[in-house]
Amino acid sequence: MKRIALLLVLVLTLSTTSAFAVPSALWFDGSPITVTDGAFRDQHGREVVLRGFNVSGTAKLAEHRGLPFASTADARSSAAAMRRLTGANAVRFLVTWAWVEPEPRRIDHGYLDRVGEQVTAFTDQGIRVYVDFHQDLYSRYLFNRDSWYTGDGAPEWVVRAGGYPKEWCGLCVHWGQNMKSNNAVTAAVHDFWHNREVTTSAGPIRIRDEFLWQAGEVMRHLKSSLSAEAFRLVLGVNPLNEPYAGEYDPGQDGVTWERDLLLPFYRQFRQRMDEAGWADKPAFVEPLVFWNQNVEFFAEPGGFPAVPPLGGRFVFNAHFYDGKAQSGLLKPGKAGDGEYAADFARIRDRASAHGTAAIVSEFGHPVAGFTSDKNPSVLKAMYQALDSRLPGARWWAGAAGSGPVLSGSQWHWDVNYGRHHEVMNDNPDKVRTEGDAMNDEHFSAVRVDDGGNPVLTVESRVVDRLFPRAVAGRTAAFTYEDRARDGGTVLSWNRIPDTMPAVRALVGTGRFGVLVWRGNGVAAPTELHLPSSFPPASTTVVSDLGATTGLPAYTGTEPVAVAPEPGASGVHRLLLSTRDSGVHFALVADGAAAGSVAAARAELTAWVNATFG
Repeated sequence: MKRIALLLVLVLTLSTTSAFAVPSALWFDGSPITVTDGAFRDQHGREVVLRGFNVSGTAKLAEHRGLPFASTADARSSAAAMRRLTGANAVRFLVTWAWVEPEPRRIDHGYLDRVGEQVTAFTDQGIRVYVDFHQDLYSRYLFNRDSWYTGDGAPEWVVRAGGYPKEWCGLCVHWGQNMKSNNAVTAAVHDFWHNREVTTSAGPIRIRDEFLWQAGEVMRHLKSSLSAEAFRLVLGVNPLNEPYAGEYDPGQDGVTWERDLLLPFYRQFRQRMDEAGWADKPAFVEPLVFWNQNVEFFAEPGGFPAVPPLGGRFVFNAHFYDGKAQSGLLKPGKAGDGEYAADFARIRDRASAHGTAAIVSEFGHPVAGFTSDKNPSVLKAMYQALDSRLPGARWWAGAAGSGPVLSGSQWHWDVNYGRHHEVMNDNPDKVRTEGDAMNDEHFSAVRVDDGGNPVLTVESRVVDRLFPRAVAGRTAAFTYEDRARDGGTVLSWNRIPDTMPAVRALVGTGRFGVLVWRGNGVAAPTELHLPSSFPPASTTVVSDLGATTGLPAYTGTEPVAVAPEPGASGVHRLLLSTRDSGVHFALVADGAAAGSVAAARAELTAWVNATFG
C-alpha cells in the first residue's frame, strides 16, 4: 500500500442552526439499491448500510385494521421522529394476508391504498422501505377467545376451510413455543407448505398458491400507486416472516425442509416479483426461524446449507434475539463485550457463502417488564455485532478482520406503545392496552409522551449511532464506541490501546467511531450518519482527505464536509470524498480535539499502515 497521506484534524465549526446552501436531497441520494459483489450498492457503486426499525407491531393487531399506524398523519410524524431521533435510513414495513384478502379472491384495494400512503410517509423522509409479509403463529383466527396467546397472518376463511383442531399450548411460558407445541398451529403451517387444497366460497383453492397470488396483487398495486420517486426507495420484499415447518414429514429435518419446500416457495415468490414489475429488487429471504436460536434445546439445523448459492436476486435475511437473556434463567447477568459476535458472524458467513448481502431484519430486547434491566447492554452488544465481527477489546489489534458492517432493523417502532385498545381474539373481556398489545410483549423503542411527542424508550446513545450510510468502495473495518449508560454505569467496551496514548487523549471519555475503507474511484462521497448529539460545531474528525478548518457545507468540491440528511431538519451526515482506489480512514469523536494532534496523527498513520498495508 502507498503510504497514507498526512492526517489532518478537522474540527466542524458549522452550527446546527445555520442554514445550509444545499437542498435536502443531493445528487447522489435516492438511487435504487441492488445487491452487487455481496453487498447492498447504489447506482453510484457505493456500499450501503441499512439501519432502522420494523414498522410496526401494530400491523399485527386488529385495532387499526392491520396497518402500522392509525393514520397517514401518524405515519408521517413517526417517520420524521424516527429520522430525527435515530438517523434511520430504512424500515421493514409489515403487511398481512388477512387484511389484503379478507374473502377468497377479493383484494382489499382500500387497505393497499392506505399501505401505500404510509409507505410514502417514510420515503418522503428519504427512508428506504422493504415490505414484509408478516405472520406469527399462522393466524389470529386459530386462537379461541379465551386463549393466552394470539397470532396474525392468514385470513379467517383460510382457517375455517382448513378445519383445524382446537388450539392449546399447554404450559407454554413464551408465545413462540406455540410454533412447535400448538397442534392447530403446526397443522395449519404444515398445510401451507404442502399447498393443501381446501374448499371456499370461491371454489377450491390451494393455500400456498393463494398466498402467492395475493402477494403478486399487493406488489402490482404498490408498483402502480407509488410515485416513481417513492418506488425507487422501495428496496424489495420479505416473502414471509419467520418461516417454520410446523410438522416435519418422516425423515425430514430443517435442512431438507429448507431445500425441498422453503426454497421452491421463494423461487415462486421471486417469479411473482418479476411479473409484478419488481424484477430489479431483491427478495429478502429468511431461513428456518430456529436456525440461529441461541437456546440450544430449541434450535434446529438450517441456514440454507443444502441449497445452491442464492446470488444477488436474493438477500440472506435473518433474525436474532437472545432467548437466554429473555428467559431470565439461562443467562442471569447482563450482556458483555462481544456477546453476539459469533452469532452475527454466522449470519455474515452464510450470506457470503451464498454470494449475497445479509440483513438482520429483527433483533431487540424488552424495554419494560421481565428482564428489561438487560436492555441497554443487550442492545449495545447487538449493535456492536452489527458494526464489526470483533469485540471491542480486540478491535484495534484485529481490525483487518472487522468488516463488513451488517444492515439491520430493530424490533420495533410503535407510537401506540402503551396506549393500545386491542380486543384480543375478538373477546371484549380481553382488551389489551399495555405495551405492544401482542402476547404481552414490550419491545417498542418509542412511545408518545403526555404532550403527544414521540420519545425513546431505550438508551438514545445505543440507537442514534454513528454508522456508515454509504461507502465509496468497500468497508475494511468499522467500530463505534457509544458509551451507553446502563443505569449509573457507562458501558465502555472499545479501549484504545496503550500504544496509542495521543489518540486516547484526543478521544478522552467521549464517544468515537473509526471507519477504514478501500475506495473504488466513484464520484459520490462516503457518508456517515452523525448522531444528533454530535453537533457539527463540536465534532472532531481526523482523516486523510483534506485541509480545512471551519468546515463548509457540502457544495460538491470539498473533500470533507457536512450536509443535512434527506427529510427532517437537524439531522446531519459527514461526507468524505475520495474518488480513488486507495485506503482511507476517518476517526470521528463527539468533542473538540484535546491533546496533541500531531502525535495522534502519527499513531493513527502507523496503525493503518501496519494493519491494512
